[in-house]
Amino acid sequence: MAGFKTLDDIGDIKDKRVLLRVDLNVPVVNGKVSDTTRIARVIPTIDELAKKGAKVILLAHFGRPKGTPMAEFSLDPIAHSVSAMIGKPVTFAADCIGKEADGAVEAIKGGDILLLENTRFHKGEEKNEPEFAEALAANGDIYVNDAFSAAHRAHASTEGLAHLLPAYAGRAMQAELEAMEKGLGNPAKPVIAIVGGAKVSTKIDLLMNLVRKVDALAIGGGMANTFLAARGTEVGKSLCEHDLASTAKQIMIEAAEAGCAIILPVDAVVAKEFKAGAASETVAIDHVPADSMILDAGEKTVDKINEWIDRAATLVWNGPLGAFEIAPFDRATVAAAKHAAARTREGKLVSLAGGGDTVSALHHAGVADDFTYISTAGGAFLEWMEGKPLPGVDVLRKG
Repeated sequence: MAGFKTLDDIGDIKDKRVLLRVDLNVPVVNGKVSDTTRIARVIPTIDELAKKGAKVILLAHFGRPKGTPMAEFSLDPIAHSVSAMIGKPVTFAADCIGKEADGAVEAIKGGDILLLENTRFHKGEEKNEPEFAEALAANGDIYVNDAFSAAHRAHASTEGLAHLLPAYAGRAMQAELEAMEKGLGNPAKPVIAIVGGAKVSTKIDLLMNLVRKVDALAIGGGMANTFLAARGTEVGKSLCEHDLASTAKQIMIEAAEAGCAIILPVDAVVAKEFKAGAASETVAIDHVPADSMILDAGEKTVDKINEWIDRAATLVWNGPLGAFEIAPFDRATVAAAKHAAARTREGKLVSLAGGGDTVSALHHAGVADDFTYISTAGGAFLEWMEGKPLPGVDVLRKG
């Protein structure tokens, strides 16, 4: 992959100790992993390294134990899930440095897999302390990072280690970086971005970056109301950050200067209360009743977005178009998602989506598998969309 060192650059690793940083920060209920999505993403890298005869040593964090060992944040139960998914034993060490780790690493042979205990049980992890990074590095010959979701943090196991050992991107990291490049790095044009969610305040940097990168920006969810109000449209009782009117205006000015079309709702689904079964109606955007709130984009707005999707070669999506958790306020998100999925299936669109709500919405629409790539990375995906450097990625660059 251009620009980054991957497993294709790694050479002979038989009997080499490979420290593999993975994302195992998964939900655990009653001692059992309830969602194995993130584990599934890193299995190909673990499997490839093991089959090439490496001693595979997994590093991961779990939860926020704040530098103190805590039983509820132990990775021990997760070792069983990794073992079940890869179909071979995964041994576990009760620490990630020191005697426990040293002894466990000493005991494994080429092709074996070992999971070390939560790196965040040590304060040196989040502080990226050189001494802690060196203690981790003592048990490895090579470092591979397969945890894009933690790449926005300059921690010892995500950034510090890469300065101490030959460093490479794993297959999940590689897939994420290649998808990002197709999305905003060097995309096929035209590019449309769909950005939704509740508040403009959480996505100012994102919007400012996107208007300079994309040809059209569709704004949905509660944040669209802030733009509408800034433009002088009455939004009734809708969620709206009126104090950010000047910010919204500035974003619209920057979009105009950059030649980026801003797509705001032209009609909306409104209701007097946000609850299942609430009476709702679709109104033109300049006819929102004073006692109602906007809870979804209307059909004409979806048509406008879909027209842009038809014109676009690339779609980047972060955030739903409405309050999709409760029907019927999911219709706009579902309709646009299905349209994008159909274009992707036809080979006419590269579609990249990320962010927790977005992933949930695409699963709700039944089209998650049809998108070109769905990022499970959360914060790292958002920071990448904002154009911010990702420390755990930058250290893997060639040269």
